[in-house]
Amino acid sequence: MIKKFKIAIILSFIVFLNYALVSCQEKNNKDVVTISERKILVNDSVYQIKGVCYHPVPKGSDKRSFSNLTKDLALMVEAGINTIRVYEPIDDKAVLDEIYEAGLKVIIGIGYNQNGNFDILSGSFINYINTYKNHNAILLWELGNEYNYHPEWFSGDIKNWYVALNNAADLIHQTDQNHPVATAHGELPDALTLSLTENIDVWGINIYRWDNPSSFFSEWSALSDKPMYFSEAGADSYMTISKGDYEQGSNEKAQADATKNILENIFKNSNSHNGVTLYAFVDELWKAGNNDSQDPGGWAPNSSGVPYDGTPNEEYWGIVDIDRNKKEVFNVVKEIYTNINNSN
Repeated sequence: MIKKFKIAIILSFIVFLNYALVSCQEKNNKDVVTISERKILVNDSVYQIKGVCYHPVPKGSDKRSFSNLTKDLALMVEAGINTIRVYEPIDDKAVLDEIYEAGLKVIIGIGYNQNGNFDILSGSFINYINTYKNHNAILLWELGNEYNYHPEWFSGDIKNWYVALNNAADLIHQTDQNHPVATAHGELPDALTLSLTENIDVWGINIYRWDNPSSFFSEWSALSDKPMYFSEAGADSYMTISKGDYEQGSNEKAQADATKNILENIFKNSNSHNGVTLYAFVDELWKAGNNDSQDPGGWAPNSSGVPYDGTPNEEYWGIVDIDRNKKEVFNVVKEIYTNINNSN
């Protein structure tokens, strides 16, 4: 009886040691994201974002759903995508786990006013940070999405947003030292904007300059020494008018050609930025007209630079359609992303 008891104690001790070892390994394997000059580093290695914006809303709905996540991740991996940018927090560890297990990281978007759902206005966003700050899927926390186009949301004075943004970034820094804080700005910020937001570590830029955004790099270099990436860039697959070789109507070739030019021009200047999250992964049928059908139209601020018709047909931006059929642009993205020399 005593011998069996001793054996039980020894086995229990072995189990405890194994648990402690696993816990220690998990702690030591926690990814740390830092900034070095103009670059984003993951565990001291330069991280180049080959990304896509991801807001998967099923046909007939206007609410995000991850019911198709497994298939979507397989397509992303095939296309060489390593980063997903989302517009609102993912409050589901299983979803983040699956993204990480697929080899991707996530830029988590956090809004100003989301009716108290992990937003800046209520202060509840910090609860989200505390819950998920140790998850290895996280790359950046990103506050706001081109709010500079909407001073009406901030009592008519956009400086109110920049003050709130800077304060929120400061609170995140106090809470989480392992992930930088970004914001997504519509086009080039001015000097006043930068002076009011010194706590922002990384600038995401939503940019639509036809099919060549490369003029942005010298402008940014003259303005700031902080790292940046293109948080949105791309083209839609619908031509509102006929122009050049591109006929009016649904036109995947126009999207593919424009995206090829955009991505090639971005990655020719890879020392000047940290990559791009192309807009977008899947067509979004909820943005114009009937949620059950794909409709031309929709509206986006400052979008006259959308190739090749100057019109952002909001439901046609996916590299796959709503049924996950690959559009012509998918192979363009795959070719460019998979052939980029990447240190991670």
